[in-house]
Amino acid sequence: MTTSPQIGIAPIRLDRVSVQIDGRRVLHDISAEVTAATIAVIGANGSGKSTFARVLNGLIAPHSGSVSVHGLDTVRERAAVRRLVGFVFTNPDAQILMPTPAEDLALSVRGLPREEVAERVRQTLRAHGLEAHAEVPASSLSGGQKQMLALASVLIAAPRIIVADEPTTLLDLRNARRIGDLLLSQQAQLVVVTHDLDLAARCDTALLFEDGRIVASGPPPAVIAAYRQACA
Repeated sequence: MTTSPQIGIAPIRLDRVSVQIDGRRVLHDISAEVTAATIAVIGANGSGKSTFARVLNGLIAPHSGSVSVHGLDTVRERAAVRRLVGFVFTNPDAQILMPTPAEDLALSVRGLPREEVAERVRQTLRAHGLEAHAEVPASSLSGGQKQMLALASVLIAAPRIIVADEPTTLLDLRNARRIGDLLLSQQAQLVVVTHDLDLAARCDTALLFEDGRIVASGPPPAVIAAYRQACA
């Protein structure tokens, strides 16, 4: 297990949360409270993992029940939640909005003084190995570089919570390990939805989803073992 230097950890609470999408119930009456620094969310495709991730920052509103992160209701205080929670998508092409890496990073800190934006962008490009690609078309980056840019565009805003939805699924082993290491090293609470059980094992706690419900939670080795047994 990797214990990262997270600070400001506070509860993530779900109270009888259900979600329906296109008339189909995706989450079923979930109640949970999680205070761990790093949280792995595992389970089969279609088990509700990604929907769970999206309710944490208000991308999806519950059909019933309530969700709060660090004391903020994700529906009533959605704008504040979006400032608190950074979301990393599976496919970086869905997240990279600007023509170049430098412009994309600047978008994440728009509103700050121009000189501060420029300095943050320079530091972030350097820190994530993208300095030489600052002004190239983002579309020309490799898959690993695109995912690094997508993650950097979240980290540059210094969120208190990072929610990453299968951030290593489209990557080779080396880049997957690099992204996992970076996520686990952040001074932010981390919720990572993943099929990478090695990454899940490095977290502080794990949640196992099945058919829209949390069916196991606790130390990752035990939860992963329960998942393996269910898949046998």
